[in-house]
Amino acid sequence: MTDDGLKRILDRTRVIAVVGLSPNPARPSHYVARYLSLRGYRVIGVNPGHAGATLFGETVRGVLSELPPEVDMLDIFRRSEAVGPIVEDGLAHLPLLWTVWMQVGVVHEGAAQMARARGLDVVMNRCLKIEHQRLTGERREGGSIPA
Repeated sequence: MTDDGLKRILDRTRVIAVVGLSPNPARPSHYVARYLSLRGYRVIGVNPGHAGATLFGETVRGVLSELPPEVDMLDIFRRSEAVGPIVEDGLAHLPLLWTVWMQVGVVHEGAAQMARARGLDVVMNRCLKIEHQRLTGERREGGSIPA
């Protein structure tokens, strides 16, 4: 994925489902989601262990089928072997899905091929927060949002 492609993704994205979102502020999924919500994205967590909780002004969902249809990106914080069914569910339940983003250390070629075959953009093994900061020229913020 080129920088221009990543910028295009960031510019068109409005609603991000963070799969594996933790309520623990020390967890990467939490501080990435917080960063994104503070940048104007609507962030909705998906985590069956925390379904019903409220994070970043949104109710955490237990499964992808409970997400609103306007979700246009899946940001996946799960082990690589769990990604296939996540992408299948996203394709089945999210009609406006444009992007599947797998965080650092997450790679699933089969899921990527499935998503690309449906016309989606796929990013693997990259941090959405780091890429957003790099592409927008933002600097780290003195401890308010962990790097």
